[in-house]
Amino acid sequence: MRVLFGSIAIAAAIALTPLAAAAQTGAQTARKVFSGEPAHLQKAKTEKQARQDCQRQFRGAREGKSALKIKVNACIQEQMQGN
Repeated sequence: MRVLFGSIAIAAAIALTPLAAAAQTGAQTARKVFSGEPAHLQKAKTEKQARQDCQRQFRGAREGKSALKIKVNACIQEQMQGN
């Protein structure tokens, strides 16, 4: 009886080892894919990059805060779309 259960346990361990390895490999692959810089879609920028560029572009503009905020937000949306 002990031999039977022992052999079943060994067979189960051997059968589940490739599944565990594949799960770890999949997790590592997913970690590599989702970490780092996002892929650029036709010169599209992340929100942070677009905000920095637009703020740099409109720095020193002689307009009211409201008008400037509207223009900066429109600029950010355009650059995030890749236009």
